[in-house]
Amino acid sequence: MAGHIQDRWYRTETGPNGKPVKVKTDRHGTGMRYRARYVAPDGAERSKSFPDRRKRDAEQWLANLEADMNRGAYVSPRAGRITFQQFAEEWMRSQDADPLTRESVESRLRLHAFPHIGQRPMASFSPSHIRTWLRTLEDIRLASAYRRVIFAHVSTVFTAAVEDRIIHENPCRARSVKAPRLDPRKVVPWSFEQVSAVRTTLDDRYRVLVDLAAGCGLRQGEAFGLGIDDVDFESGTLHVVRQVKLLRGRPIFALPKGGKVRDVPLPDSVAASLTAHLNRYPAADAELPWRTLDGPVVSVPLVCRSAAGAAIERHPFNAQFWRPALVAGGMVPGPGNGMHALRHFYASVLLDAGESIKALSEYLGHADPAFTLRTYTHLMPSSDSRTRSAVDALFTKASNSDGPSTAPEDPEGL
Repeated sequence: MAGHIQDRWYRTETGPNGKPVKVKTDRHGTGMRYRARYVAPDGAERSKSFPDRRKRDAEQWLANLEADMNRGAYVSPRAGRITFQQFAEEWMRSQDADPLTRESVESRLRLHAFPHIGQRPMASFSPSHIRTWLRTLEDIRLASAYRRVIFAHVSTVFTAAVEDRIIHENPCRARSVKAPRLDPRKVVPWSFEQVSAVRTTLDDRYRVLVDLAAGCGLRQGEAFGLGIDDVDFESGTLHVVRQVKLLRGRPIFALPKGGKVRDVPLPDSVAASLTAHLNRYPAADAELPWRTLDGPVVSVPLVCRSAAGAAIERHPFNAQFWRPALVAGGMVPGPGNGMHALRHFYASVLLDAGESIKALSEYLGHADPAFTLRTYTHLMPSSDSRTRSAVDALFTKASNSDGPSTAPEDPEGL
């Protein structure tokens, strides 16, 4: 056995006849009777107390500890006393992720995990605590996709705790705990008329942003960060290599989402719009730190800048220009009508023209074509309509000669 059991109520002494006898201690009848003692892998002595008539439980506990140590799965009982917030904060400090990603994770945990489960010791969690917490997030009406992201962050923290031997199991992976389901609502892309209406009502300085998003699929921050050197008019290509992003409320230059740089076809119509825009508002350098607030300052000749000549920031642009343009164009500001709607329009146009999911995924900068398929599969032309069109085309061609060909007649009737 990994240790031994101490009986606090009795001690063994040598009797008058030289034989060992049990003698009551000063603690007899009070407190926990048995103390299971063992030496942990780090050399420190550990113990756990058990009440009267529970000696067998103490022996079983020691046996389980010995089995855990033999297979390298030992978890110190003291380690589990650290709270979820303490461990999560320590875990976040050890991450080498992109600063923007780290800030997002920290914000979500701080706002939606720490207030509810942050002070609970790691070893005390059960699946019921996670289910209750998830229900709380649902009751405050957080979007299902957002709840799913928060749940993934919390589960990752628990997985790290398991790997660090803080706890035995991740309660988020219990069979009774279900990750929030994604909202089944389908993307409804804008019509060309809606795109044109918003473009027309947007301030002239910023209309080219609509063309870059709706005609090339750029995200808002990518359109803000597009430099003149990223536009290859000769080959008809846009090199998407950076974005303007907010880090703790301040703008920086950073790689596109997921660090995924890409090349996107530049249609002639968008190239003409870019040329006209640059004739009116020539590209000029804008300086921002790269990747972190204290990162090296980078100068980029931006295609589109604010009236003050600086890189465009998301919040002022949306409030002062985008939302008023929506209203003037007959649209309702709110979820689904941000600049991201122009990317959905771009995807719908390409799918309607028969572009492949793989190519569309690359143009949009998605990490996985499967995500593109899940998002836009309902916009793809149906297979039955393609079948009808293919057969109709064949029969129409044949009817101009002798009609559709048939198989030769079998003389034996087989």
